[in-house]
Amino acid sequence: MATYTTEIASDKIASDNPIHQRLLRAYYLAIPYIKGDLLELGCGEGRGVELLAPLADSYVALDKIQSVIDDLKSKYADLDFRQAVFPPFSDLADNSFDSIVSFQVIEHVKKDKEFLKEIYRVLKPGGKAILTTPNIKKTLTRNPWHVREYTAQQLTDLASDIFTKVEMKGVAGNEKVMAYYEENKRSVQRITRFDIFNLQYNLPAPLLRIPYDILNRLNRNKLNDGNTKLVNEISQEDYLLTDDADTALDLFLILEK
Repeated sequence: MATYTTEIASDKIASDNPIHQRLLRAYYLAIPYIKGDLLELGCGEGRGVELLAPLADSYVALDKIQSVIDDLKSKYADLDFRQAVFPPFSDLADNSFDSIVSFQVIEHVKKDKEFLKEIYRVLKPGGKAILTTPNIKKTLTRNPWHVREYTAQQLTDLASDIFTKVEMKGVAGNEKVMAYYEENKRSVQRITRFDIFNLQYNLPAPLLRIPYDILNRLNRNKLNDGNTKLVNEISQEDYLLTDDADTALDLFLILEK
């Protein structure tokens, strides 16, 4: 059985529902871009496998957690799941994939430019890659699990050094989602007002991970208890693709080789 931190949102924990649905939405938004041979980088526990794999001729997925890969191999014996820490993508040949998806991963990758170069390398000419990552302009507090977060311009500039065709969109929320976001923002501010020494930004990330996760879980549970109806009723359809990436919750990056 998996152990869920707040960094790994679960469809099995009621208070995680808004985040789970937000992550799930990326897979729905990626559907128009899926064709041929598909690679997923950082598949996690397979949130979008059943949605995207049937649209592709083949499906390969990489993730660093061996137990997750073992579970997915058992569940989807006809698909190709591999344990890997990347970059590089050591066992993947040049020009191998028509489509690549990687959702909420690049913010965890220390060598982000090398990561994008590897995506370029394994894409076939004319192939497309879709990435999502949090928009730092909407982040409420430092996430110690992330190496860094980006503005839309920062990620566009990074990708443009490698790809000639770069399109930046965003994943936004409707009124229901933004009502939850504002409740969450107020709740986080009530917690962080005690951080008078700005420790969340001054301490090394590893020292912050346990207290961050405890406080984050308490906060999500409190939001759920305070407005269970709102938390439960948010679905992936309440998240929308927007051209205004600066105001979006997540950046939605489209790359073409």
